[in-house]
Amino acid sequence: MTTRNLTGAPLIPDSFLAKEATDVLRENSTDLLFNHSIRVYLFAAEQGHQRKLRFDPELLYVAAAFHDLGLIKKFSSPDERFEIDGANAARQFLSTHNIPEDQVQTVWEAIALHTTPGIPKYMRPEVALLNSGVLLDVIGVGFDQFPADALQEIIARYPRTNFKNGFIQEYFAGFAHKPATTYGTVNAAVCERFIPGFKSPNACDLIAASPLPDSP
Repeated sequence: MTTRNLTGAPLIPDSFLAKEATDVLRENSTDLLFNHSIRVYLFAAEQGHQRKLRFDPELLYVAAAFHDLGLIKKFSSPDERFEIDGANAARQFLSTHNIPEDQVQTVWEAIALHTTPGIPKYMRPEVALLNSGVLLDVIGVGFDQFPADALQEIIARYPRTNFKNGFIQEYFAGFAHKPATTYGTVNAAVCERFIPGFKSPNACDLIAASPLPDSP
């Protein structure tokens, strides 16, 4: 399980792989996204401890470190969801470290699904916990159940400086150039808020426009 400090808060895994992931995150990310990503791991690890889940801290940490790198231009594709871009970057990183494919796939799924409501909680612990850590840091899901002392310590170490407004801006900027990729995700609403005239497709219209005719 996770290593914890004297006050009980989780610590970042002390391994070569984790240090390499931190270096990639620090080199390519903004201060806001760096602190967010580390908090997501620490929140997720604490939630896993509270729920008595058996999870791999190293895999969870890599997933947290890479989960928003798809928002960064270096990792951003022209036509994939930003979550997929981050997942693909993590796959490439882990593959160069000779991590077994089943573990690579776990990290890939955790990142690819971290903004998808309702599904990650039924998947492997690393997938479920990345999602719950993101939900806590971004919109406060689970705030009332999280230990207050650990919460204060984590935020003191990795501050939420102007996080709400800053995150919205950096988040939107990561997929503003490819709003069509947000269809069917929570990100479509972000594009509708900030792109004048943009409207995400409606499933009813897509069904009605299908080239397949109804049977007589």
